[in-house]
Amino acid sequence: MLRRKPFAVALCLALAAAPLSQVLAQAQEWEDELFSLRHRWERITTEVAPERREAALESLAEESASLAESHPQQSRVLVWRGIILASHAREAGGLAALGSAKEARRLLERAVELDPEGHNGSAWVTLGALYHRAPGWPVAFGDAETADQMFRRALAIRPQGIDVNYYYAAFLDDEERRGQAREHARRAVDGQAREARRASDEVLREKARALLRGL
Repeated sequence: MLRRKPFAVALCLALAAAPLSQVLAQAQEWEDELFSLRHRWERITTEVAPERREAALESLAEESASLAESHPQQSRVLVWRGIILASHAREAGGLAALGSAKEARRLLERAVELDPEGHNGSAWVTLGALYHRAPGWPVAFGDAETADQMFRRALAIRPQGIDVNYYYAAFLDDEERRGQAREHARRAVDGQAREARRASDEVLREKARALLRGL
């Protein structure tokens, strides 16, 4: 009997570990899918010709829907679906963009409920850009005061972010707050690109340089 105890213990441990291994496998699966979505978003927004971006982002948004539906409690999944939808709204423009913009806002607001950091500020800066660009009431939800609040939340989390400072500078320029716009455009120019989003950050750095020349 004593000789069988190690086997019995090992068997119990194996059975107990089975659900954990399944959880880990599922986690790896959605992480891999999220990585693929992020990588393709980066390529579309930096390499695909402007006239083809809207269709490419629409297709990517459709693909990201199933991942978000399967993992509604994963903040990063919701943030990236929100980013993809917000990018699609920017490319579509006009009334055609409202559906994507509204859904992006809903997902991003849910994401920051789950994670107040909003994936290192990415949710907050995207919300700021959405509130900045969307039409105001009664057409949509655009609101300059709320946009300012969202950008400030992002800055509190990642003050030297290229994306945070560029989008805030563009907002401040539209609000005719030129001195502040210059300050944040300079921060964007001097900011450090993120390794995982180097290409898109470098595109925004160039836009910040162009914005700074016009201020």
